[in-house]
Amino acid sequence: MLPLGILALDTSFPRVAGDVGCAETFRFPVRYQTVAGATVDAVVHRGDDRLLRPFIEAGRGLVAAGCIGIATTCGFLCRWQQALAAELPVPVLTSALLQLPLIERTLPRGLRAGVVTYSATDLTPETLAAAGARPDTPVAGVAPNGYFARTIREGGATLDRARMSADVVAAARTLIDAHRGVGAIVLECANMPPYRAQVQEAVGLPVFDAIALIEWFYAALSGSPRYYAATDCGTTASQAKRA
Repeated sequence: MLPLGILALDTSFPRVAGDVGCAETFRFPVRYQTVAGATVDAVVHRGDDRLLRPFIEAGRGLVAAGCIGIATTCGFLCRWQQALAAELPVPVLTSALLQLPLIERTLPRGLRAGVVTYSATDLTPETLAAAGARPDTPVAGVAPNGYFARTIREGGATLDRARMSADVVAAARTLIDAHRGVGAIVLECANMPPYRAQVQEAVGLPVFDAIALIEWFYAALSGSPRYYAATDCGTTASQAKRA
């Protein structure tokens, strides 16, 4: 199977299973390329456009190494979705936020998709619009000085999954308390998927993340979907074979 390339931020915290930055998350081959200098501060908080060219060059390197598509480890890179897609010769999927327009179209009338993010301050209307989402999409972020945010921003030798999860769940509860009519949640941050189940249990809503989107993306690129439809129309869904 050909690999999926993943452009990674320059970070220093442990990547646990379920995180986009952990190869063990995926059941297909992945190849990572860290972009030097692409720190959380530079990419998320400062939006340093000088890093676009290094991301393009890193993406070209992954393509040269045989990668059939490119994903990333940061939802805020949707700011450069069009630029990266225009410059690279394979399909590019920068962010879980790209799901927002589709998810909104699946919801009953009067309901909207909301976002739980690493940084509500930096998830501006312009960034949402770059993902194809409505600029007024409901957003809530983890506490800026909480354990999750400090771990992502400052790094560390260890990671407490329970504390990370608690911060993401708290942000999801803040989102639905502050915004009436939220019918589904998108986890912007590629470090949040390990805690998706806890968020869904806490708020009782569908929760979408980067991992499910990347799996869908790779299935189409590779022609190797996770599930195959049964050829016998009388076969039940429970009898369908896993690929």
